Amino acid sequence: MDDHDWLAQRFEEHRPRLRAVAGRMLGSTGEADDAVQEAWFRLDRSEADRIENLEAWLVTTVGRVCLNLLRARSTRREEPLDTHPEAATPDPEATNPEQDALVADSVGLALQVVLDTLTPAERLAYVLHDLFSVPFEEIGAVLDRSPNAVRQLASRGRRRLRGLEPVAEEETTDDAPAQRRVVEAFLAAARGGDFDALLAVLDPDIVQRTTTADGSTVTVRGAATVAARAKAFTMEGLDVRPARVDGRVGWVAYLHGSVHTVGALTIAHGQITGMDIQLDPGRIAHHDIVPFGP
Repeated sequence: MDDHDWLAQRFEEHRPRLRAVAGRMLGSTGEADDAVQEAWFRLDRSEADRIENLEAWLVTTVGRVCLNLLRARSTRREEPLDTHPEAATPDPEATNPEQDALVADSVGLALQVVLDTLTPAERLAYVLHDLFSVPFEEIGAVLDRSPNAVRQLASRGRRRLRGLEPVAEEETTDDAPAQRRVVEAFLAAARGGDFDALLAVLDPDIVQRTTTADGSTVTVRGAATVAARAKAFTMEGLDVRPARVDGRVGWVAYLHGSVHTVGALTIAHGQITGMDIQLDPGRIAHHDIVPFGP
């Protein structure tokens, strides 16, 4: 096997992940395939033997290609998603059913509609960091911005995806005392097993999304269900403290002194309306976690 064939084989190993990234960014399996193919062309023209982390290089390259396509789309004022009916189903011309299933799952129609409301930079920061665990430093290289600026872009993307009003960039880093009190009330009620107090701090229609250790996602809805899970969670011997997670108010749970779980909250009108829990150790390592005091 010569160097070119070896490089092509390595690229094919990463193709499913690259298609998933491009599909989430662009909302179209056809455009996703084009973006991935462009990444291959760039890799083939590069000095591949100098690339230390091929997967990271490919993901950021696909991100650059998608960013350019999104900016061009915005310039042309194209209508997103509605003009790409193939976004909801696999590409019928594709030759790998497993890859088709991955891309079809990664560009779920409901989320894609909301993603199309983000600016290209917000979309790139949110998709690469939150969905594919790319560090802020690497995303910053794509956007030519500092890691902190990218963190704020991702934070604004999360807020918009959860239906909250856009906020000024500096507001996302403020320690909002009211939000912290809500978190502390939630944790105190969970530790004490006070079901009624938990219901009081949870929105009746709260949505809780948990990414498990194997990377799958479990979604539950309703205050009673989330309250019951919160009580059970605090009985596992974890030390749970309020914290900021990627700029959002939330909590961090320690087990034997090491971070075990993190939770990022969405709060509106004094109640928790959304909770995103991360149990995957690999993804936890990429989150920006700042505990609130001792």
